[in-house]
Amino acid sequence: MKKYEVVKKKQDFNLIINTCSYIKNKYFTIYIKERENNFARFGLAISKKVGNAVTRNNLKRKIRSIIDQHKENFAKNCDYIIIIKRKCVLISFHELEKNLVDLIKEKK
Repeated sequence: MKKYEVVKKKQDFNLIINTCSYIKNKYFTIYIKERENNFARFGLAISKKVGNAVTRNNLKRKIRSIIDQHKENFAKNCDYIIIIKRKCVLISFHELEKNLVDLIKEKK
């Protein structure tokens, strides 16, 4: 992901999470907010309950890789906040990829 494709501000996160629609499965909750620009932005959130910093950063790195590989499945005029759940630690990369892509395709 490029720097301009990342949602970083706390107030943006809170606005999207508190006011927008979401889709979820047992591994992810994705909040989606439509906006005016012609590129998608992504924010990743993971609880400290998931594991130590190494575990959390490893999961975020995997999710960023999946997003980069499957950008065509995401709408170009939306912000996405992806909340990673604790069960993601237990599954393989391919299962993570399948679940995230299926969840996004379900929204389309």
